[in-house]
Amino acid sequence: MSRSTLLPNVDLMVLGYPGLFLAALAAATLLPVQSELLLLAMLASGRFDPALLLLAASLGNVLGSTINWALGRFLAHHRDARWFPVSKTAMLTAERRYRRFGELSLLLSWLPIIGDPLTLIAGVLRTPLSRFLLLVIIAKVGRYAVLMAAHGYLTA
Repeated sequence: MSRSTLLPNVDLMVLGYPGLFLAALAAATLLPVQSELLLLAMLASGRFDPALLLLAASLGNVLGSTINWALGRFLAHHRDARWFPVSKTAMLTAERRYRRFGELSLLLSWLPIIGDPLTLIAGVLRTPLSRFLLLVIIAKVGRYAVLMAAHGYLTA
C-alpha cells in the first residue's frame, strides 16, 4: 500500500492563514501534529504576509493550549480514567516539574513532549487564566518569531 493511500494529499498552503491556524491549534493540543514546517513553507513561498503568519500560528497555538488548560481545569477529577488524554506517568512528571518551577514553567509550553502536559497541569492546579495566557502567549509567539527570524537569517 502506498503512502499516498494512507495519508490524504492535502496542500495546507492552499487553505492559507486559516489552515495554519488550524494546524497550530491541533499542534498545541495533545494530538501529534506539527505546525512549524507549514509555517516555514508558507513563509518561504513568499505568498503570505509574515506578520499575518505569526498572528495565525500564534492564535491557533495559544487557543490549543487554552483548550488543554480547560481540560485540566474542568476534567481533572477524571484524570485516572482510561480515556483521559494524558497518561498517569506524564501527568505526574509534568505536575512535579510544574510544582518545582511554578507558573514560570509555562514559558516552556512551546517545547515538544513536555509543553502540552504542562498546559494541562496548569489547569489541574488551577492556575488563573490571566497568568496562564500571559506566559503561554510569550512562549508561543516567541517560538514562532524565533523560527521565522532563523528562517530569514538562513535564507538571506
